[in-house]
Amino acid sequence: MGLSDIQNRVEKEALRVGRDPETVQLIAVSKVQPNARVEMVLQQGQRVFGENRVQEAAGKWPAFKEVYAGVELHLIGPMQSNKVRQAMELFDVIHTVDRPKIAQTIARIKDETGSCPRLYIQVNTGAEPQKAGVLPDEADAFIKMCTELSLPIEGLMCIPPSDQDASTHFALLADIAKRNGLEGLSMGMSGDFEQAIAHGATYVRVGSAIFGERTYEVT
Repeated sequence: MGLSDIQNRVEKEALRVGRDPETVQLIAVSKVQPNARVEMVLQQGQRVFGENRVQEAAGKWPAFKEVYAGVELHLIGPMQSNKVRQAMELFDVIHTVDRPKIAQTIARIKDETGSCPRLYIQVNTGAEPQKAGVLPDEADAFIKMCTELSLPIEGLMCIPPSDQDASTHFALLADIAKRNGLEGLSMGMSGDFEQAIAHGATYVRVGSAIFGERTYEVT
C-alpha cells in the first residue's frame, strides 16, 4: 500500500459508481506518525491531512506549513472546550462538532475573531456510549441549532461501529445530510473507504494504508 495506491483506488471507485473523482478528497491521517513518514507523503504531493489531537498537530504542522505550501489541516478527533480557540487557529476544517457547548464556544470565538474553519457535525450513527457524536434522532435539532448560531456547517461525519456493516451507517449519515441540505460527508477509513465513496463520501480518512501501521512514538 501507499499514497498512490490509495489515490488510484479512490479514483477507480468514484468512476465505478458514476462520480467525478474530484468530488472525493483524500485525508491522509497523520496522527501518531513519525515526522519522517509525514514528510515523505508531503513530498509525494499530498496536501490534505488529518490529526486527532490539537496539541500533537500544534507541535508538528506549523513547521511543515512553512516548507510545504497549500497544506489543508483537518481535526478528526474529539475536541475539548478549552482547546477550541487553538483548534480554530490551527485547523482549516473541524470534523467533530458534537455537542452544544462546543458549538456555542466556536460561535463565540467566530464572532470575536471574524473567522472560522469549515465545520462538520459528528453523528454517532451506532449510538455507541463510548463514542463521541450527536445521536441520529437528535441530529436534525443540533444541525438547526448550529445553523442558528451562523456556524459554517459543511456536512456530517461518522465512525461506524467496527463490528457492523459500515454501509448501513454511511447510508444513514447520507440521509440525515440530505434532509438537512448538507452536501459534505466525511466517512470511510482504511478498511471501508470504497463503501463510503459508493454512499456519497466527499472526504475519506485514510491513515495506516498510506503511512503504514502506527508506531505510537511521535518524533
